[in-house]
Amino acid sequence: MAETDSLGVVFPFSGQRRSTTALGREVLVDALREVDPVGARLAAAETNWRTGYPAHFRRLVVAGLDSGQAARTIATHGLASIGERLSWAALGGVETSLADAIAARPGPAPAAPARQLVTETVRGDGIPEHVVTIPYRGTRLEGGALLRQLEDWTTRGIIEPSCAAAVAEVAAHPEWLDLSDVHLVVLGAGAEMGPLRAALRWGADVYAVDLARPQLWRGLLEDSKRYAGWLHLPARPGSGRLEERAGVDLVTEWPAARQWLDGIDGRLVLGNYVYADGADNVRVAAAVDALTAAVCTQRPDTALAFLATPTDVFAVPRSVVSRSVAAYDGAKLSRALRGPMRAVSGGRLLTRNYLPTADPGINDSVVPQQGPNYLLAKRIQRWRAAVERDRGRTVSFTVAPPTRTRSVVKNRALAAAYAGAHRFGIEVFEPATANTLLAVLLVHDLRTGPRSSGQVWVDEAAHAAHGGLWTTAYEPRSALGLAALLGLAAR
Repeated sequence: MAETDSLGVVFPFSGQRRSTTALGREVLVDALREVDPVGARLAAAETNWRTGYPAHFRRLVVAGLDSGQAARTIATHGLASIGERLSWAALGGVETSLADAIAARPGPAPAAPARQLVTETVRGDGIPEHVVTIPYRGTRLEGGALLRQLEDWTTRGIIEPSCAAAVAEVAAHPEWLDLSDVHLVVLGAGAEMGPLRAALRWGADVYAVDLARPQLWRGLLEDSKRYAGWLHLPARPGSGRLEERAGVDLVTEWPAARQWLDGIDGRLVLGNYVYADGADNVRVAAAVDALTAAVCTQRPDTALAFLATPTDVFAVPRSVVSRSVAAYDGAKLSRALRGPMRAVSGGRLLTRNYLPTADPGINDSVVPQQGPNYLLAKRIQRWRAAVERDRGRTVSFTVAPPTRTRSVVKNRALAAAYAGAHRFGIEVFEPATANTLLAVLLVHDLRTGPRSSGQVWVDEAAHAAHGGLWTTAYEPRSALGLAALLGLAAR
């Protein structure tokens, strides 16, 4: 294990090694225990977590359908388990629970050599955009063209009607794009799905946080100079090149990032767009959640922003189920193949997305190849959104569309499935289209204030831009294998 893997937010020991599997299983058991004790026992008894985990993550959603309180109890216990079971490993070998590190004052012992962070600012040369435009297939949609595209996406079941209505409302109020009354903190500034570039085009103050990677910062700095906003970033003091001094590691230095954020005056919008490969995804998700909890405690007016992955489990309204059932009944191309393929596959191929009478339905778009660590990291964000929304905080939470990001296309199987997904009514977005659409939805949520229906699953489904994974005729896992074959053939 590398030295950096044993510092900062780390997995607990299980026997002689740090175990991601044990942590994931135990967190789900803790989350389910009060609301669904049977589900908790089944998770505890799972002997092959790396292949059996999807059923238990599905149980987290189903168990929370009875009431909003049930779902919030699951979220509260899940977050508490993350804080209690993950460790904070400081220099010198001292370890404490992450929960104790969050509560420490003035801060936990450093997990990496202490670094002073100063704020460096770059102002762009562009003119602020005062109209909603979304890049799409070689053009930029605005005005009537944008409204027609929103209608097309809605008609085809690519986005929810509430998503189209929210984007149209922002387009009708272009003054909402002026974000001078808030400071947008983008955690994971280099993320392809984040709002950083859109916000800079609108002239916003953006506080960018990401790893100390000169190439990443070089690209962000070059882009920021073309836009109209102000890019603020944490950096080591000195006179060297800015891209060489910029960045902070949230896994090992989140207390330093917290102190840096303390120096920002005014209302914060804390946007969580972090991602890492494998087990590091859980570590950085937990680190960001620790930072979020600390900031929210100190600054009650802080707003939060999250993007949910579409390849997860969600409860969906009856209207979505009805669309999927109609698509199943009218699927001319695949109808003749359904019987033989289901027989050959033992019922695993081309199965219905939902029971026709389901209300709500359960959409299970989990891609097993992404692994349990990916889903746990995303669940931490969903839990935090649910808990803070219940406290009356402004929370922007949007299900993002399937998108051809770098992390997706480097997975050959998933890239092939996305290439053939259109055969099943699923639209895969380009990053520029997706991140701009989602940035507009963030503006809508900030301008319309706190929103809570009382039901967690209803709030999670609002404004979803799921790309058709919810409304397609077939359960996504039962069709994406065929989509991959079609995608490979098309290539």
